[in-house]
Amino acid sequence: MMPIGTPRVPYRVPGEGTWQWVDLWNALYRERVIFIGQHIDEEFSNQILATMLYLDSIDDNKRLYFYIKGPGGDLTPSLAIYDTMKSLKSPVGTHCVGYAYNLAGFLLAAGEKGNRFAMPLSRVALQSPAGAARGQADDIRNEANELLRIRDYLFTELAKNTGQPVEKVNKDLSRMKRFNAQEALEYGLIDRIVRPPRIKADAPRKDAGTGLVLYLNALKLIDPNEVFPKERASQAPL
Repeated sequence: MMPIGTPRVPYRVPGEGTWQWVDLWNALYRERVIFIGQHIDEEFSNQILATMLYLDSIDDNKRLYFYIKGPGGDLTPSLAIYDTMKSLKSPVGTHCVGYAYNLAGFLLAAGEKGNRFAMPLSRVALQSPAGAARGQADDIRNEANELLRIRDYLFTELAKNTGQPVEKVNKDLSRMKRFNAQEALEYGLIDRIVRPPRIKADAPRKDAGTGLVLYLNALKLIDPNEVFPKERASQAPL
């Protein structure tokens, strides 16, 4: 029986000949791949922010990749991710796998133009940000005004990212609006719908350290020469 826990995979640091076993998420981070696959709260947002800032400090010329499959999350932590995406020197590509609802959909549209992708059966849903307030009437009014200010900011940013008029975005998102992959493409939320490459049964097997890179290259998302040098180790550790 397979043990419960995070799988460990063999990984070779680019430019080095030695292999090491690392957990799956660590291997993906080293390939500049970040998964947003859960509700975005303060703790998860801090983890994503720290990863983004670290990878940007290592090499700000290589692209980061957000793989998004989630329901969105809390307003302030999600906005922190959005603003950090826009402030990095590294370009950030986004890729929807499954669904991107609410603020996760805003993050999807915030990716670098030309590098926003979705799988064929992906779904996107967007609506006005929601919040709750309690207390005296003045407190509730102030909270409502702040929420309206954030809504206007998000809609203005979404209009820039999609090319849609702000008035249309306001009208469309007055209630939840759902998009399939083709509709998201037409609306400007993504730039391309991608399909997994077909692998022939007799195709030569690749070593474990380059599998992810070769897959992304097949989707035309990266150039493997940007990640690995020409010299490669002959085999992964046993």
